[in-house]
Amino acid sequence: MKEIKYLSLKDLNAPYEKDIQHAISEVVSSGWYLQGKRIHDFEEHYAAYIGTRHCISCGNGLDALKLMLQGEMILGRMQPGDEVLVAANTYIATILAITSVGLTPILIEPTIDTLQMDDSLIESHITGKTRALLTVHLYGKCSVTPNMIAICKKHHLLLFEDNAQAHGCIYSEYGKRTGSLGTAAAHSFYPGKNLGALGDAGAVTTDDDDLAEVIRALGNYGSARKYVFDYQGRNSRMDEIQAAVLDVKLAHLDETNERRQDLAQLYLKYLGEDKRTGMQSLKVIPSNLYSPKESNVVHIFPILSSRRDELQQYLKENGVGTMIHYPIPPHQQKCYAEWNHLHLPITEKIHQQELSLPCNQSMTEEDVERIAELIRKF
Repeated sequence: MKEIKYLSLKDLNAPYEKDIQHAISEVVSSGWYLQGKRIHDFEEHYAAYIGTRHCISCGNGLDALKLMLQGEMILGRMQPGDEVLVAANTYIATILAITSVGLTPILIEPTIDTLQMDDSLIESHITGKTRALLTVHLYGKCSVTPNMIAICKKHHLLLFEDNAQAHGCIYSEYGKRTGSLGTAAAHSFYPGKNLGALGDAGAVTTDDDDLAEVIRALGNYGSARKYVFDYQGRNSRMDEIQAAVLDVKLAHLDETNERRQDLAQLYLKYLGEDKRTGMQSLKVIPSNLYSPKESNVVHIFPILSSRRDELQQYLKENGVGTMIHYPIPPHQQKCYAEWNHLHLPITEKIHQQELSLPCNQSMTEEDVERIAELIRKF
């Protein structure tokens, strides 16, 4: 029986292995490993791809979030204690970034149908201290809505994007890519992302010239000129090897995203609409997560099951790997004990029932059919 891993990084990178090895070899031979030509090239190419004037590379996705927020604070647009509206069911890095720079996260529930922030709840959470909305394109779905943009304009809120899971996603309403829809956006290039490096790497994209300048300095110890430090910054720099690898893979991103889309549509065909399967304990997140096609890139294929743990074990016993995104929501984590008393029922239901099925470009149609059949049997 063939094992179907949830994600094999080796298989993801295999089609580009020769090009990646060549790019790495060129970096090694150049003798220049930081802040060189490869960084410049990737930043230029990724900014053009996203559709922004600036791409500022950094060490990882969490740093990208922190630098983005800290940069706005240095520019005087936010100050410690100000509130940032954010999805309650996000990965904890989004929350850590907010609290680490002295801002206050305000958790907003998602909808159960899209797993994205419920924009109908946003205005009820706005106070005199609210300064920004940080939306997260979870699972690869564009989380920005016309209502969200209208609310930010009405209340003069900064709109930030956490684009860690949605490289290449296009907001069909505007025909623009996620990462270019608000004031600034943070990107993670963790190896398992749709655009993944061979280690940690991240970036911020923005059209704001002043913000870009501050962020670039902040990530270089707070220095825009050698040994001159205008800010209390940090060392957060992408290296030349990661930039070279990402540049190779960026050229294939739309192609691999399309392949993931095709596999997701197969899952929906086998699991989504057939009323005869008797899968009362299963909820496949249907067309409103995966359509219109342009508004998602299928980073994760989630299903909800009231028997999630049993189903995960059953699939494991039959050679199929899965993941849970995520088993414990931020407000129930020990590190945020002050929130442990909160009851956020939709967020908690998602975290109790979510199961991520394998869905990546290294898979075959037969893999998807086999997984779907196992779920139907279960």
